[in-house]
Amino acid sequence: MFLIQFALNMEASSKFLNTELIDRHKDSLNKTNSPANKEDLFASITNNLIKNNTSIVSHYYVDPLIQEITEKTGGFVGDSLEMAKFGSQCDSKNLVVCGVKFMAETAKILSPEKNIFVPTLESTCSLDLGCPAPELKALKDKYPDRVLVVYANTSAEVKSMSDWVVTSSIAKEIIEDLHLEGKKILWAPDKYLGSYLQKETGADMILWDSACVVHEEFKADGIRNLKALHPDAGVLVHPESPSEVIDMADAVGSTSHLIKASQELQFKKFIVATDKSIFYKMSQFSPDKEFYEAPTGGVGSSCKSCAHCPWMGLNSLQNLDECVVELKNEIDLNDNLIELAKKPLDKMIQFNA
Repeated sequence: MFLIQFALNMEASSKFLNTELIDRHKDSLNKTNSPANKEDLFASITNNLIKNNTSIVSHYYVDPLIQEITEKTGGFVGDSLEMAKFGSQCDSKNLVVCGVKFMAETAKILSPEKNIFVPTLESTCSLDLGCPAPELKALKDKYPDRVLVVYANTSAEVKSMSDWVVTSSIAKEIIEDLHLEGKKILWAPDKYLGSYLQKETGADMILWDSACVVHEEFKADGIRNLKALHPDAGVLVHPESPSEVIDMADAVGSTSHLIKASQELQFKKFIVATDKSIFYKMSQFSPDKEFYEAPTGGVGSSCKSCAHCPWMGLNSLQNLDECVVELKNEIDLNDNLIELAKKPLDKMIQFNA
């Protein structure tokens, strides 16, 4: 099997970042972190969740304070697959999704009877932005014999035209099954995850050319230098990272897989090549272990992602509180789009079960 790569005429994924977004990301991290503000906001959020029959579901990549209040109020913190399943199973009438917009759209698709809200509508994803539905449809029409498999980090419209939707926690198994069935695959949008899956499974895959602004910035040389300082550290890598970074890993996998690996592997130190907000859960499960950010491209003001997604960082305790109080920033999808997008998502969940 060989790899064919479709090159979309676009600049690097970092084109989606700008200094204004990065500045607001930093402000959102600093604005509400004082102990007094935390106590007041936790109380307000808790009271209004009960009042408005609302639950919070949060991703591992959001501010640890948001993960903390999510857990304390009976919500759920997890990866995108686990978030989707929790949202469809919880009894609350309203659901606030703390993460990025595609996660909230997925929650709406799987639970159309629920009202889905987000702390900010600005929180998107470079993979979603880098895979516009019309361009993907044109490529799909060019290769009608291929099964279209899309990563969960895509819009509802992209999901609606796909044959399969996958998350990083289940992608390898689904690609492997399709390959064993003799299927050829059209993959979108993350080229690094796609390349990793092709290498692991031997599947015949055409790859969309897009990447995550966080994971693309991890550098093998930086990890080597950090390993020189901590030779006893294990290396944990998300498969959205470049291949030379993946090759250095002691464990490769989804956020949930990496958290599990940090518990089970015998290392007392870990260099972690994914969003650093995952340290909240890793430290919670392994308080005796040390975790270090894998180095990214650039330093100081020249750092593009600094091991943290700027769009995830736009979720703050302040706008979460406003969302819960006012029930604002609702996700609205038309019924036909929901019906079409739900089919590949249901297949993914059934496969996982």
